[in-house]
Amino acid sequence: MALHSTRWLALSYFTYFFSYGIFLPFWSVWLKGLGLTPETIGLLLGVGLVARFLGSLLIAPRVSDPSRLISALRVLALLTLVFALAFWAGTHVAWLMVVMVGFNLFFSPLVPLTDALANTWQKQITLDYGRVRLWGSIAFVIGSALTGKLVSLYDYQAILALLTLGVASMLLGMLLRPSVPPQGESRQQESAGWPAWRTLVAQSWRFLACVCLLQGAHAAYYGFSAIYWQGAGYSASAVGYLWSLGVVAEVIIFALE
Repeated sequence: MALHSTRWLALSYFTYFFSYGIFLPFWSVWLKGLGLTPETIGLLLGVGLVARFLGSLLIAPRVSDPSRLISALRVLALLTLVFALAFWAGTHVAWLMVVMVGFNLFFSPLVPLTDALANTWQKQITLDYGRVRLWGSIAFVIGSALTGKLVSLYDYQAILALLTLGVASMLLGMLLRPSVPPQGESRQQESAGWPAWRTLVAQSWRFLACVCLLQGAHAAYYGFSAIYWQGAGYSASAVGYLWSLGVVAEVIIFALE
């Protein structure tokens, strides 16, 4: 089945950020539901963030040929689904750590590669990136709000079930055939040795420091805000709505872009 390339891209953003709207706000709640301590939850989330960093750094740049972008997205979506299903297989901390690494390693490159696909298609067809990307923000709002509601009804078990469904939907959407195959010149990847990294740090250390501080400040918010709000007496539904509220501003920005 062929789908217009703009709709294919919008569907990819929608299903990815729907899944991310489940995972980011509520994964710590799922881990807490397993009976894990805050220290263990923090360790697992930290390992997952390192894997996300490595996935975006090591995997995404390897796809230099635009014609291979869709194939790469499909493979990564399949591997992400495999590790999402692996969460059902056990609750031992060592197992969860392995699965967290695998899930985040393959889940994280999907956004930069989808952005690369959008950039490629902008050179081939008429494509309004802001309005296409808007569907990702809308999906995050829906995912976090829906998860909060389902957790209120069915407890933490709903989180993994909905995440698995979201990732499976992402894979199914990416298996559809876009109407325009991506084409373009392959990007040449130059090896960046230590001198190149040293130059980057020397020239951009203020920017890098700000990024590190920004991400570090978000660590507690991303990892434990849902648990904190629930401990303060807010329902899971309210937690989902609070997370959704912050994304509404992003939706407005993309809509007006």
